[in-house]
Amino acid sequence: MENIRNFCIIAHIDHGKSTLADRLLEFTNTVSNRQMQAQVLDDMDLERERGITIKSHAIQMDYIFEGKPYCLNLIDTPGHVDFSYEVSRSIAACEGALLLVDASQGIQAQTISNLYLAMQHDLVIIPVMNKIDLPGAMPEEIKDQMVDLLGCKREDIIAASGKDGTGVNDILAAIINRISAPKGNIKDPLQALIFDSSYNSFRGIEVIFRVYNGTIRKGDKVKFVATGKEYNADEIGVLRLQKEPRNVIEAGDVGYLISGIKTAKEVKVGDTITHVDNPCPANVQGFEDVKPMVFAGVYPVDTSDFEDLREAIEKLQLNDASLVWELETSAALGFGFRCGFLGMLHMEIVQERLEREFDQTVITTVPSVQFWAFDTKGEKHIVNAPSEMLDPGRLAHIEEPFIKAQIITKSDYIGNIMSLCMEKRGMLKNQVYLTTDRIEMIFEMPLSEMVFDFFDKLKTISKGYASLDYELLGYRESNMVRLDILLNGEKVDALSAIVHRDKAYEWGKRLCEKLRELLPRQQFEIAIQAAIGAKIISRETIKALRKNVLAKCYGGDISRKRKLLDKQKKGKKRMRQVGNVEIPQEAFMAVLKLD
Repeated sequence: MENIRNFCIIAHIDHGKSTLADRLLEFTNTVSNRQMQAQVLDDMDLERERGITIKSHAIQMDYIFEGKPYCLNLIDTPGHVDFSYEVSRSIAACEGALLLVDASQGIQAQTISNLYLAMQHDLVIIPVMNKIDLPGAMPEEIKDQMVDLLGCKREDIIAASGKDGTGVNDILAAIINRISAPKGNIKDPLQALIFDSSYNSFRGIEVIFRVYNGTIRKGDKVKFVATGKEYNADEIGVLRLQKEPRNVIEAGDVGYLISGIKTAKEVKVGDTITHVDNPCPANVQGFEDVKPMVFAGVYPVDTSDFEDLREAIEKLQLNDASLVWELETSAALGFGFRCGFLGMLHMEIVQERLEREFDQTVITTVPSVQFWAFDTKGEKHIVNAPSEMLDPGRLAHIEEPFIKAQIITKSDYIGNIMSLCMEKRGMLKNQVYLTTDRIEMIFEMPLSEMVFDFFDKLKTISKGYASLDYELLGYRESNMVRLDILLNGEKVDALSAIVHRDKAYEWGKRLCEKLRELLPRQQFEIAIQAAIGAKIISRETIKALRKNVLAKCYGGDISRKRKLLDKQKKGKKRMRQVGNVEIPQEAFMAVLKLD
């Protein structure tokens, strides 16, 4: 155990984590020249296309330092704020972290929030200034920023470049010298933390774990504490570029376990593995539950695919523990799921992964939250989707969830953030200067205003600096109404939304205009209406596609032309009664992007 080091790489998005991981793998000869490619750990097509890391990736390296062999377990983490849950799980499995800062961009939002995550777990922080080979690098200024933030010495900061390999040997030496070896006892009962898992269609569920105490051997009978299930360790091993089977994994090391688990529900990230005969006295602590920011309905395009979609979401949840879901039904779309996501990018990625990895085409409804509706008798009804809302005749009042939002930002962006929060019905409760140019603002605001695009807008207006955390305060009475969209007088419940009365008119008008652009024209006229109860507040019309029935009349009497036009008119009228409007997927997505 003396020679093991567990560490992760944390930084803001695009500060060069995956590129530095490539260099570390190259310098330790973990990956041969033939296998080497840029961002070698990003193995998902989506990650390569978008140039971002979506999943944390664990890999083991061997390195000889001053004549002694060392075993280094590296976890490369995502930088985008929507995947911060991946980072928190990686941090729970490490003793140290490399904190990268781009030498041309300096310290940014996720640098700070990931640093705080690492500090909460008492990790050793190794500051690295990356990309020093860039022409726009400002090493001295950035070093000052890092000394201010971390309170470290200037000489502790390692100058490096993930691209050309400068400073990589210094980083490896710092990992060995500064990060402590894992603490734990091989003789104690087995205690291991599951920090990741993935689904393999041939071998079942692969569990990735970090051993804190004890030893696990091939063929041992193990138990997952939270679910209480027992398994045989059919295969255990370490994670190189491919999985390498081993007979024993001891305290302090990271490994994988395959035991033919078929049901996704039996594996929970954050669970503890122990032996059946000699169980450990306590679970591994330090794992927090995920807080979804956006809730939306996910439905199969064809209702017969419901079971396949359920299986796909269960398997995806193994690989993406921040996805939260439960069952839901809709009159227009049939059976589906209510899913909680960490942000709009996360929602987009999940939708795309369902399509690519599981061949499931899905429809996503308008994101929303849970309301409490009280009827005239004083009874409480829980409303999860607009379709469950009570009729205006029976409704006494509606209560919506309020949150306390804590926003930390640079002082340059205070004005913009205040106006955004006021627009979202927020009330400023407190503001405190943490340093000369960093400020903490506390707002109370409705959760329904936040689930939509608040987080994305906050990031945009603060250039990615502002970080947001929130906690629920409880439910308060609000003037909310259900806004329905009618196509040819038929309600489309997937497009309905529960909005504040002051914003309903504006919302309805914009939605009708957007649908007019997106719905394909039919052989008959389509009326798009927005309504609150029985009152229509906005209307747009899509004109009918019509054939020119007068083309064959040249000259001749007007009565003949009139007769043809009347015949066409009757046909259109009949068609309108039986014709139904197909709503394309873009129309459902349009609601999300109304701005």
